[in-house]
Amino acid sequence: MNKVIFCMALFYSTTSLSQITGKWTSIDDNSGEPRSVVEIIERNGKFFGKVIKIYSKPSENPDPVCDKCPDNDPRFKKKVIGMEILQGLIKDGGEFTGGHILDPENGKIYRCKIWIEGNNLKLRGYWGPFFRTQTWQREAARP
Repeated sequence: MNKVIFCMALFYSTTSLSQITGKWTSIDDNSGEPRSVVEIIERNGKFFGKVIKIYSKPSENPDPVCDKCPDNDPRFKKKVIGMEILQGLIKDGGEFTGGHILDPENGKIYRCKIWIEGNNLKLRGYWGPFFRTQTWQREAARP
C-alpha cells in the first residue's frame, strides 16, 4: 500500500512540476503583443527562468543589454537574451513562491509568485504593497 501512495505522490509531484517548466511567452500589458520567450527550469528543487528570445519592434535593439539593472547585480550590462530573470521559486501548494523576477526594461527586481490558471501561467510581481500580474502563454500553444 505504501508503494502505491509513494507512486501517486511522485506522479502528482512530477505532473505539477511539468506544468510550469518549459517555454512561456510573456505578453506586453499594454499592447497585448508578445515580448519575450522565457524558459522555466527546475534546479535542485527551485525554479528559474531564462530569456531565450525577444520580440523586438523595428525601433528597438533586437539584442539589448540590461543597462538599467542595479550596478551591483551580476546581470548589469549583460545581454538580456540568455539572462536568468526569474530566480529561486519554490513549490508551495498550487503556487510557486519565494522567488524574484528582474524586469530588464527598468532594472527593477520584484518578489514574485507564479501559478497555472487554465492553459496560462500567471506571474505576479510585488514591489512593497503594490503588485502587477501578467499572463504568460505556453510557447507551444501560440499560433
